[in-house]
Amino acid sequence: MKFNQRQNLSGLLMTWLTALLLVATSLSSFADDTPNATAAKSTVMRGRASWYGREHQGHRTSNGSRFDRNKYTCAHKTLPFGTKLRVSNPETGKAVVVQVTDRGPYRHQRILDLAEVAARPLDIVRMGAVGVVAEVVSDDTPLGPVAGTVQVPEPEPTDIAVTDTTPEPEATYVVQAGTFGELRNAEALAAQIKALDAQLAVAVRQDNVNGRALNRVIVGQRLPRAEADDVWQRLQNRGINGLVRQAENL
Repeated sequence: MKFNQRQNLSGLLMTWLTALLLVATSLSSFADDTPNATAAKSTVMRGRASWYGREHQGHRTSNGSRFDRNKYTCAHKTLPFGTKLRVSNPETGKAVVVQVTDRGPYRHQRILDLAEVAARPLDIVRMGAVGVVAEVVSDDTPLGPVAGTVQVPEPEPTDIAVTDTTPEPEATYVVQAGTFGELRNAEALAAQIKALDAQLAVAVRQDNVNGRALNRVIVGQRLPRAEADDVWQRLQNRGINGLVRQAENL
């Protein structure tokens, strides 16, 4: 009788262990099929990207960190924080890897805002905004410029392709001749430029960034790119270094 009871208990134990094994296998299979909280590695986005820099230095980003224009970060409207993107300029083949730390941009139907250091190699700082291709890459991909030229990926049928189809307003430009903490220094440069060329429209724009005064000397009023480049060259010829900026980004 005791032998039969032991046999029955052994049989029940084996049945129970088998059931547990089946449940564990099913859960493992389900986990493999369940997407995680990160962006799909096949995500490819196409559209225009802009940049942000000194004016936002030290401000809180959407993930709680402090913005640093010298770090390879970017803003995107929906991708999870920490997602890494390889952003390429298809015109030049140059690319950088950045990490999503902020939300935006929210104007002109742009898909990304890149920190200044990341935007420079792609000509975004010089142009104000350019067409880019952004591809999600693995978490272990190092941040920074990608060596050589990059083969821009073509979207697969399963990719999430985001393309900006809305016409963007015609961009206009100004020349930022200098940026100063002291207003009197900005006014002195503005007066110098006016004395050199009375035909140039010169203004001092006052801003407050992170509690610090920022006084920018702006030359020109919403010029076409070619005219802004001409103004920049005229200033260069007179020993004044400046930077052509897209007026909409100021």
